[in-house]
Amino acid sequence: MCCESKRRFLLLYATQKGQAKAIAEEIWQQAGAHGLEADMHCISEMDKYNLETEKDPVVIVISTTGTGEPPDTARKFVKKIQDKTLPPDHFAHLQYGLLGLGDSEYMFFCNGGRTVDRRLQELGAQHFYDTGLADDCVGLELVVDPWIDGLWLALKEALQLQKEKEDMNNAVDAVSSSLSTALHAVHELNLSSEVQNLKLEDEGARGSDVLSQKLDDINLVAPARDTEPSLVHSVPPVSQSALNIPALPPEYIEVQFQDTQGENPHLSSLISEGTTFEVPVTKAAQLTREDAIKTALLLELDIADTAFEYQPGDAFFVICPNNVSEVEELLHILGLSEKGDNFICVKVKQGTKKKGASRPQHIPERSTLKFILTWCLEIRAIPKKAFLRALVECTGDAGEKRRLQELCSRQGASDYTHFIRDSNVCLLDLLHAFPSCKPSLSLLIEHLPKLQARSYSVSSSNLYQPGRLCFVFNVVEFPAGPSRPVSRKGVCTGWLAELVAPLLHPSKNTLDTKEESSSTEKISIFPRPNNAFYLPADPSVPFIMVGPGTGISPFIGFLQHRQKLREQHPDWEFGETWLFFGCRHQDRDYLFKQLRCFLENGTLTHLKVCFSRDSSTAEVAPPKYVQDVLRLCAKEVARVLLKERGYFYICGDKKHMADDVSDAVVDILSMEMEGDKLEAMKVLAMLRETKRYLQDVWS
Repeated sequence: MCCESKRRFLLLYATQKGQAKAIAEEIWQQAGAHGLEADMHCISEMDKYNLETEKDPVVIVISTTGTGEPPDTARKFVKKIQDKTLPPDHFAHLQYGLLGLGDSEYMFFCNGGRTVDRRLQELGAQHFYDTGLADDCVGLELVVDPWIDGLWLALKEALQLQKEKEDMNNAVDAVSSSLSTALHAVHELNLSSEVQNLKLEDEGARGSDVLSQKLDDINLVAPARDTEPSLVHSVPPVSQSALNIPALPPEYIEVQFQDTQGENPHLSSLISEGTTFEVPVTKAAQLTREDAIKTALLLELDIADTAFEYQPGDAFFVICPNNVSEVEELLHILGLSEKGDNFICVKVKQGTKKKGASRPQHIPERSTLKFILTWCLEIRAIPKKAFLRALVECTGDAGEKRRLQELCSRQGASDYTHFIRDSNVCLLDLLHAFPSCKPSLSLLIEHLPKLQARSYSVSSSNLYQPGRLCFVFNVVEFPAGPSRPVSRKGVCTGWLAELVAPLLHPSKNTLDTKEESSSTEKISIFPRPNNAFYLPADPSVPFIMVGPGTGISPFIGFLQHRQKLREQHPDWEFGETWLFFGCRHQDRDYLFKQLRCFLENGTLTHLKVCFSRDSSTAEVAPPKYVQDVLRLCAKEVARVLLKERGYFYICGDKKHMADDVSDAVVDILSMEMEGDKLEAMKVLAMLRETKRYLQDVWS
């Protein structure tokens, strides 16, 4: 028993949307094959582990959320270790390895993991394995897979060193014969480890031989006419490789259909992040013309009879369902069309091998099948490799089974990234592409993540419109492609657009698609915490706003709020305000033409606009993008930021705008300071650190 306990390690995960938990579970599943035992817990379960007394190595998998914060499940843990009274050697006994998850499209990449890593180091903890930082922008698996591969040797070395250290400590207080016994035990452990490694390598080789033999048996040689890989087809070397595929995840969910009737749970029971409010949609308006490339809608909600509070700059979540037709299609493929309204009971499968198995929190114990598929499961989620591995076992056709094996294998990593991850392939796309794949309902519940509420920026001020909350969004479009047989709209934006469609088109005879109409429809919302994206506390401080397209949304709230403050406090001093706005076409996409009203009444000091797709007959072409307009106003921008200690706000698309704006600001600072780019970047970093350069961006 002693040796077994020394081969244990503590595995902690901190997750927001399930990614970190899924990776931790993969580590837990692989541990046994390496002769190790992972004691796995959510980092929030602080009653089940104690780092102050932990002697074994610790592995931490942690994601990042919001504007660089640790996930909600890690907040208590982070607060505890941030205690300033803790001595610098508080964790001197602790050995750990940390894997951080993040997205480089956002500022403060992997900051949740970095925060915990930095603080553990400050408290004396030591790395037994280098920290890994996985980037969801390019594919988490590019870092996660090799990090896990290298983890096992590092863990064994850490455990071996720990064993030798403990043996030496015991020997200090023992007689010389005890020392001899301890050294002999170490030798035996080394020998045992070598034998175990040889055994694992031999088993792995046999597994590869078996898989290679299966490949020869099914003879999946690419037809001469198919020379390019696709979702359903591979080419050499992948098609001719022996594959390293993940271990099959253990089944742990059991679904029982019931004859009894009842009521589905209230949507509020599915939300753990905060109090939900069911509010009416009072108005809807289309802000773009019918021939615009994107459709932008404005919705107004009535929050007068609720306790919902907000201020300009806040965001909030909308609880949305999956598309009705997609749910019906999935039920049809599963062969459950006739049972959609039947109540089911979801329980943990007896005898499951999954450690700590429990019913997912987002799945009610009892509800209708259709309720779970509509409100609980993210059926549009990009399938993880563990899900693909499980789907292999549900696939009858040998060729389809082989391709699914490739897509979840190490050898097929590039194909997975290109044909699944980058193509935004979802479960329905896979089931169409691999028609012999017939997964069970329990498998879907095990592997599909929680249907996430969608976040939107507030586009109003409670001072300006008491009891009302407005927000603006583009209706997201996913075109059909080689891996997606049909085009789709965004889960939430498509649902909202369909919900308010009768208000935008009250009759077939009207051509005025921008008409505002009242509604009796209701949606469920809850607040999203915001740490910094607010107006300056001192109204005399100037600020600059950059918001192309629907990125202008929070700044409408800023300007409405500022207008009411000016009316209520005529004796106050107000700083100047700048707004840089851009869109494709002035006549089709010029959102909020009432910006001119803010300019005329003095609320807005400077309005700079640009239109990227409009043609110009001028000798000097006007700037097309907001970053170009910023450069034209370089002296004023530098004055506001450097001399007047003003604020700079950006809202909009991260990939196609925010980084370009950041580069423009660096160029402006470098030019106006007559310094190099490095100095300008340091100034920008200082502005970010002091929360005077703020972003609300999405990818």
